Order: sequence, then C-alpha cells, then structure tokens
Amino acid sequence: MLNDLPNLLTVSRMAAIPVFVVLFFVGGAWAHLAACALFILAAFTDYLDGKLARARKRSSDFGRLFDPIADKLLVGATLMLLVGFDRMSKWALIPAIVIMLREILVSGLREFLASVNALGLPVTRLAKVKTGVQMVAIGTLIGGDSAAPLLALAFLPVTAIGEAMLWVAAGLTIVTGWDYLRTGLGHAMGNDAARTPEARRRSGPGG
Repeated sequence: MLNDLPNLLTVSRMAAIPVFVVLFFVGGAWAHLAACALFILAAFTDYLDGKLARARKRSSDFGRLFDPIADKLLVGATLMLLVGFDRMSKWALIPAIVIMLREILVSGLREFLASVNALGLPVTRLAKVKTGVQMVAIGTLIGGDSAAPLLALAFLPVTAIGEAMLWVAAGLTIVTGWDYLRTGLGHAMGNDAARTPEARRRSGPGG
C-alpha cells in the first residue's frame, strides 16, 4: 500500500536515515543545519501520517508494522551518529542509553502482546509528550552549537539546552516505559494463571 500517503510518509522517515549519515560525514555548520531541518521534517511526518490515518478512520497492516519501526530506526540511528561524532557530552550518553533501552523494551512488549492476541499498547498522552520532547531534544543536538551562528543563535548554549531536554525525555521515558511494562506483565501473569498445570509442563521452562 505504498500509494497511500500515510504509508509513503512512513517510508520517507526510513529513507531519510542514509541522508543523515551522509550529512554527518560531510560535517560543518551547513551540513548540521541541513540535518537538523531534515530531522524536524521527518518528525513532522510522524505526526502527519497518524493524523491522516485517524482523519480517514482507517489503517493498514503496513502502517501498523512499519510506523513504530520507522520511528525507532530514525531515533536510534540519529543518537548513534550524535555519539559517534562527539556531538554531545559523555553525560548525555546516560539519557541516550535510557531512551534506546526503552525502545527495545516496548518493541519486545508489543511483539509479546501481538502473540497473545492482546489489544496492544495504547499510546498515552504522556507518551506523546515524551516523543515531542525527545524529538525537539535530538533536533537541537543535531544543529548544536556549530549551526547556531547560522540562525543568529550563537549567544545560546544550544548543545547544553539539547542535552537538558534529552534528560527530561529520558525521565518521561522511564515513567511511560514502566506503564507499558506493567501492562505487559499483567497480560503475561494473567495468561500464565489461566493455563492448566499440564499445559505449563508441556511448554517447559521457556513457555
């Protein structure tokens, strides 16, 4: 269903990743500014494709599969580029790691809930706030202090502001991640309790 606009927007976020890599390797203030603009545009497509799908009151299997994947690929690749090119301090690694671990956790929970035919993980309002803060933080770090003079913002500690917002995003990540974990554990424990002793013996230790 690649002729559907929401799905095209999803694919565009994944297609932007190689461009990010090239821009980071090119380096320099203009390349950082271009990468920042591209990231903002990609983040906006995430909002736009969801809005379009809701407005049309329809969704596709392609969108349900690749929309969260596209977001995680975009965030994960960008964080690795920021770390690899020393675009943030070593202390900013802590919130970056927290964010990445949460994404892995949520992916695992979604896979489990799909396997037990659960309704999935509903996106909470706080999770949406977390995503917004996270995207702004990463976009700010991409531009950083090097691109700030091009926007007449050289007087601002742009990288430090981005790192502060990344810490806020990490805090929200822990809260929302815990909510999702409780949902997954509730389904897992409920399913285990519903299974007969004989079924548990047949499934073995890993069942």
